[in-house]
Amino acid sequence: MARRGLPLERILRVRTLQLGLVRAEEAQAHERLASETALRERIAQLAANVAPEPERAGAFTLMAAAHYRERLNHSAQAAAVRERQAATGVEQAKQATIEAKRDQTAVEKLIARREAIDVIKEIRALEAAPPIRRVRHDPC
Repeated sequence: MARRGLPLERILRVRTLQLGLVRAEEAQAHERLASETALRERIAQLAANVAPEPERAGAFTLMAAAHYRERLNHSAQAAAVRERQAATGVEQAKQATIEAKRDQTAVEKLIARREAIDVIKEIRALEAAPPIRRVRHDPC
């Protein structure tokens, strides 16, 4: 009867490993999102700092500031796109984690059900067994 449980035990080990891998991927997705958010904020901060200074308001300074501000705006747009993609990746990773946990839980429930059925069978076998009669003698 112990042989009957091996496939479910193996499946449970595999599902547990898969859940661990999916959770690791979800953690990486969260780190990626945090990194992209930090990058977007840093680019926005740099763009805000590239403003023409009143005492150095020469043509070259204004041109250079406009050039860097334009490049920073392009970088900010690209960072916003990457941030949205990272947020989508986080949502997909969350769904994958939920599915992996559901699969693992289903296998655990199957194992619990199998164990409950085995216990019920043993109880019924004990009930159906003939009574054991022991002859006991009182001490003489």
